Amino acid sequence: MSLQTPLRRVLGLGSAKEGSGHWWAQRLTAVALVPLGLWFVFAALGLEHGQHEIVRAWIAEPANSILLILLVITLLYHSYLGLQVVIEDYVHGALKIATLVIVQFLHVLLAVGGIYAVISTTAGGGS
Repeated sequence: MSLQTPLRRVLGLGSAKEGSGHWWAQRLTAVALVPLGLWFVFAALGLEHGQHEIVRAWIAEPANSILLILLVITLLYHSYLGLQVVIEDYVHGALKIATLVIVQFLHVLLAVGGIYAVISTTAGGGS
């Protein structure tokens, strides 16, 4: 039997309020990925396969490039949120902090690379 009060036992275990923003962000990005993902799949299926110039011209259209950038950002942010939850739940100690930092840097790097690829294709600078 413990002499600690129930309040004392739970202090320092985190607030029930801090996870709601994360939860909402994960749900909103999931909802946003549905129309963006469907648009991308149907648009990609409508392109001629193996025709590099046709795909570059398709990406160069303003609506397509904007939607592609939104898809990249939303997909990578949703991925980051999901991995963050898994790491926080199953990785402990110093490895947890290091893994969270590495995952965040990788997602930012991928987002910048994806956005750069769309912009450089739009500007005609791609290979």
